[in-house]
Amino acid sequence: MADPHERNGENEGKPSSADDADLSARLKSLDARISQASVQRAESEPRARPTSNSTALGQAFRLSAEFVAGVAAGGILGWIIDYLLGSSPWGLIVCLILGFCAGMLNLMRAAGVVKPARYDDKR
Repeated sequence: MADPHERNGENEGKPSSADDADLSARLKSLDARISQASVQRAESEPRARPTSNSTALGQAFRLSAEFVAGVAAGGILGWIIDYLLGSSPWGLIVCLILGFCAGMLNLMRAAGVVKPARYDDKR
């Protein structure tokens, strides 16, 4: 098997201390340039937003709950009207549509798109 220190049949031997000093100097220079480049890069790039935002997730759950609650309340009310009056399926259909509209209105109010129900112009 060939000796890893041999090149083309020549034996160079162990590296000299001058080679070690030169290598160390080059490594220190490279380390300094890398750290300088990383500092410049961090300063030049805008800070990235966090990938998850708990307040946005909470608002999404709140908005979806506002909508689902309106539709569910309309469906339950329609089913009760159908059960008591025997007007199946019309009470359920009408109340589901009204529940959908109420859910959308609550959704828009919670998102701030529409004025709240008790909005004073004096404020």
